[in-house]
Amino acid sequence: MGSVQSSELNWEVGLTSNRNLITAKGSVNNSNAETILYLAGLDGPSQATLALDTLFEEYSLNSMESAANIIVISNANPDRESLQFPPSGQAYSENTVSHVLWRWIGTHAPGLIVLEEGEDFGFMEAVSNSGIAGFGVIPITRLSPTNSTIDFLNSNPKLARSDARSELDRRVARTPRGLAEQLAIVYGQNFTAPVYVPGMSVIGRLRLGYEDVVSELLDPYIKDQDFEISNASLLAGQLVFAEHYEKTGNNDSLRLVLRAADLAFDKNGDPLHAAPMHNEMSDSFFMATPLLAKAGKFTNDKKYFDMASRHVTYMRDMLLRSNNLYRHSPEADVAWSRGNGFAALGLALTLSDFPKQHPARDLILSYLAEHLEALLPHQDYDGMWHEVIDYPGAFAEITSTAMIGIAIKRGLDSGWLPEDTYRPAVERAWKAVKIRTSFDSVFINACTSTGKMPSLDAYLDRLAIFDRDDRAGGMVMNFAIEMANL
Repeated sequence: MGSVQSSELNWEVGLTSNRNLITAKGSVNNSNAETILYLAGLDGPSQATLALDTLFEEYSLNSMESAANIIVISNANPDRESLQFPPSGQAYSENTVSHVLWRWIGTHAPGLIVLEEGEDFGFMEAVSNSGIAGFGVIPITRLSPTNSTIDFLNSNPKLARSDARSELDRRVARTPRGLAEQLAIVYGQNFTAPVYVPGMSVIGRLRLGYEDVVSELLDPYIKDQDFEISNASLLAGQLVFAEHYEKTGNNDSLRLVLRAADLAFDKNGDPLHAAPMHNEMSDSFFMATPLLAKAGKFTNDKKYFDMASRHVTYMRDMLLRSNNLYRHSPEADVAWSRGNGFAALGLALTLSDFPKQHPARDLILSYLAEHLEALLPHQDYDGMWHEVIDYPGAFAEITSTAMIGIAIKRGLDSGWLPEDTYRPAVERAWKAVKIRTSFDSVFINACTSTGKMPSLDAYLDRLAIFDRDDRAGGMVMNFAIEMANL
């Protein structure tokens, strides 16, 4: 069999502490084949950096259809930072490059790592003995970037499935319902404060059919309806009672929904200029608007839909950038990932309950369509959106990817979006989220809780959680439920 035209890919692996970009280049001949990852420059730029470009081009041109795929990171540590494997400290403000490489290589699970000769800071020992980023062990060999490397690659070595690749395949093989049920064992088990973060998991469990056990969680609030709604997180938390009312017809839950929605009106019943507690943040597309649409749906009262439209337009006018992405707040012109996820998810949930005959319905739909169209070019090859949507090298962030994925899936199911454009995007996002969700319900790169930040650096430096996380649990569970068509 002769040579084939391989697909050359480029990745933004991550950023150094000084915001310099670490990149990877890849040649994919067969998505089912094993991948060889050549890793050079752990101790800083070297002669290998230039030699590997020639190696990559020669391998790409002469590779066979049955050959292994190849990924080359030729300058892994351009600023010569001190590295540590496995990395410790908070990502990505401590041991920055170590965390970047560890998580990125883990989520790509090669069958073999070819490591440049020289100092590796414990990388070879850690990966070959203990495994990488929760995926498992990967064999490692050392070669110099000379003809011996090219000869090795072109010899088409027969690679066994690495433990890491086997784990990745197991994660990807999970069904949407299976992943949702797995997450429901861990998340949505308590609702000690009626806020949106645990609330999204509680909603997920209701959607999965756990009505009796969830009703027990909600019982204290249903019995005592006087708790104060003093912030946006509590306001959005009332979506749990909207879901409960829809599933059970419990009128006490309905009263809680209407009590919260009515905060958008003054004592005379007139609409405020915008829903309260928006704090000038794009979060409010989600925190307030879907709840207003639920109130309108339950009561057939047009005022709630009118208020939803009024609020969306107010927030959009404040926060929309020229590229149709949303800044998180007026304090920093930064397209934060979850800030855009809130906008996409909030609009999609709102439209799901909006009457087609309402005069603002098509306007809100146009807002969603324009936003998703702006987001689409920023989805990376692996299917992820990143911590700052349009900043090269910002980390791939799981909560925003799940939220945008839900919005796209709603749009496809409702006929709002073209299949040929958005179906591949949502399938790639779904695969990427599964890869970054372990069987222990641990997530890779969930941005920590984030209020108004004053600068781009402040968003780029947010903690990237690699652990169990309630926020990611709820968003990924609901993404799985959407993919399962429940």
